[in-house]
Amino acid sequence: MTTSTPTAPENAASPQARITGVVPYVNVSDANAAATFYERAFGAEVIDRYPAEDGRRLMHCHLRINGGSLMISDPFPEFGYPLKQPQSFTLHLQVDDVDAWWNRALDAGAEVVMPLEKQFWGDRYGQLRDPFGVTWSMGSSAS
Repeated sequence: MTTSTPTAPENAASPQARITGVVPYVNVSDANAAATFYERAFGAEVIDRYPAEDGRRLMHCHLRINGGSLMISDPFPEFGYPLKQPQSFTLHLQVDDVDAWWNRALDAGAEVVMPLEKQFWGDRYGQLRDPFGVTWSMGSSAS
């Protein structure tokens, strides 16, 4: 019996893009547009982007935001994955300069859900919704 080592596809992520911890995987309408928005709004870096055979949708996109991974794709109702409105979760960014992150996201087109304010636990914290329906929270330790 012989064993072989599987080889990675040519466009596989580099070793520094290794994934650890819990990684959210979110289906959004027009994942290409969402990746572009996340680049503008949150400084995302696209690690991998795999288009679907139809050339319109993404079957997988791995983003790095503020040191963490986020994976997104388009819905594929023909394979049992229809688009569902995002609900019951919030993607949180804990950052050093929440005002700068907040303003960049607003400038990119995010809308305020909960204003950025000092909270009872000490952080400046607020919530935004992106154009794809995903709720994001941002916080920074108040000084």
